[in-house]
Amino acid sequence: MVAQRKLLASAVMSALASLSSTTIAQEQTLPAITVQAAPFSGDEAAQILAPARVLSGNELRDKIDTTLGGTLEREPGVSSSSFGAGASRPVIRGLEGPRVKILQNGMAVSDVSSLSNDHAVATEASSARQIDILRGPAALLYGSGAIGGLVNVVNDRIPTELAPKAYGEAEARFGTVDKARELSFSADRAVGSIGLHIDGHARNTDDYRIPGFAALDDPASASGRLPSSFTRSRGIGVGASHIARWGHVGASVDVRDDRYGIPTEERAFIDLSQTRFDIDALIKQPAGGLKSFRFKLGATDYKHTEKLEDGTPATDFHNDAIESRWEARHAPLAGWRGIFGLQTDNSKFSALSAETGRPDTVPTTKSRSFAGFIVEEKDFGPLRASAGLRLESVKRRPDAPDLPQRRFDLGSYSIGGLWTFAPGYGFGTTLSIAQRAPTTEELYSNGPHEATLTFDVGDPALRKETSRNIELTLQKTEGLVRWKANVFRNRFRDFVYGRSDGTLLDEEGNADPAGEFRQRFWSQAGATIRGAELEASYNLRGEGWSLRGFADTSRGRLDDAGNLPLQPATRVGLDVSYRQGAWRGGVSALHAKRQDRLAALETVAIPSYTRLDANLSYTQRLNGTEVTWFALFRNLLDEEIRLSTSALREFAPQAGRNLMVGVRGRF
Repeated sequence: MVAQRKLLASAVMSALASLSSTTIAQEQTLPAITVQAAPFSGDEAAQILAPARVLSGNELRDKIDTTLGGTLEREPGVSSSSFGAGASRPVIRGLEGPRVKILQNGMAVSDVSSLSNDHAVATEASSARQIDILRGPAALLYGSGAIGGLVNVVNDRIPTELAPKAYGEAEARFGTVDKARELSFSADRAVGSIGLHIDGHARNTDDYRIPGFAALDDPASASGRLPSSFTRSRGIGVGASHIARWGHVGASVDVRDDRYGIPTEERAFIDLSQTRFDIDALIKQPAGGLKSFRFKLGATDYKHTEKLEDGTPATDFHNDAIESRWEARHAPLAGWRGIFGLQTDNSKFSALSAETGRPDTVPTTKSRSFAGFIVEEKDFGPLRASAGLRLESVKRRPDAPDLPQRRFDLGSYSIGGLWTFAPGYGFGTTLSIAQRAPTTEELYSNGPHEATLTFDVGDPALRKETSRNIELTLQKTEGLVRWKANVFRNRFRDFVYGRSDGTLLDEEGNADPAGEFRQRFWSQAGATIRGAELEASYNLRGEGWSLRGFADTSRGRLDDAGNLPLQPATRVGLDVSYRQGAWRGGVSALHAKRQDRLAALETVAIPSYTRLDANLSYTQRLNGTEVTWFALFRNLLDEEIRLSTSALREFAPQAGRNLMVGVRGRF
């Protein structure tokens, strides 16, 4: 690891030296960004197969949070798992963890955040140029881990176009609620036919201030600040590629180090490190009948250690992964346009005792998957039809003689259509079947998990999970006023979930009424999730006044076993903005209803809340650089906010009133 960081530091210094020698153009702006996660390059509103919500530009910068879940939690259909300030994954339509896949530039992040809510996502929103949210049958392209949807963080670390002049940006921001100090930057330039890129971030936050008590309605609990809610994060990445008329070939490397607190009574914390290598190659017109061929390879060395309050290591989590994707886009064939390809994924995961090295939590397990996929679309007059197929084989091989190897053969299918019945108006429907293999921890766990205070017991006999989904969409995509409405229903067979009978155990797994660990069994049952979303906007990106409103609701139930746990509340949001010349400002309000649809062992209803945010910015040009001064106001009402999707909702409220000020420079 030390040698890798020295090598990376040398590359960074070389890249910075090259960038500093270039004259900064006064009128240079960042180039347009393509939605990389979409299977086709057409209008995103017409992507019935992979409907996307794209965050970029000022809209993304205003929503940046310390976590990916916090950045996206105000989007329709998206909530946050919120396990403190350092760990939070997106929850999409009531689904989370291994059912929501996180990508970076179209490749799996390959961390262990899907295993447990206390594990951070090992990709950075602050250095992203774009974040894509995809829902529905995206599993056809990206695997069984996307059965509920996926999020793609785009940082363009491997350049695909030659920049005529150097460009980049840097941002510094400071927050009051947690004494946040944050810095992020990115820069690109071309040297001949070589494109160069560098990006990085650094962030420190203290324990954040809360408006009430840490525990719900408990004056004996902590107040003022939430203990063990601090974060520290560092990361840097560099990339280079050779770009020509025939395409490009490039590589990148990035390293990341995080430390963040777990806001439970034990006040544990996590030390995280990751090194990642990527290769990306694209050949245009490689052969007759093919428009392009693309190859991607990602290799990840991930580790985090859960430590007790005094710094004593408790559990070491490791994941070494290599993923490859082979994609070909074919020329129109009888009017059909499409993409087909192969994907492989090999990983070695373990969760071992830091003291003894024994597999007290999850044994070392090697996983291998191989998949083929094809996605096609064709226009029949005003009707655009889509169809897709993905076949996948997953093998899991634990390093334990008493545990069986498992193999799962998965098949996912989708058909859909979008009927443009009038200019700018469309009605669409999608029918899909998606399958997911049980994860390593669902199959083979058998030990304590300090951060969640659960003693997890896996089931090696778990079956594959199957979801049958239907979604209806009505939308208006042209003019000053635009809107979109979705209704959906997902029916699961053999849904995998954590079931607990309330038994308390000690660290060795023995029944103990005073034990600190709650026994949790991985089980299966039928389940149904249904819901609806509505979003409407007026003049969203023009000057003058703009409006945006949304509402979402969903409900998940287990067959004959009540509600699914950690389900999102019904929400309504409204944004009002004004932009004129150098000034830009706005106010947003989000109201969440009381969530009292409780699952087994959930005993406390989560109160309703209203979150009021605001932003104000001024942009000017200084010595050829576009400089933006900004202020972000979050939770202006200083509400006590608890998220029903958080496993710590009773003990860890969200941060109180916060003023964040900063400056951003673009050249």
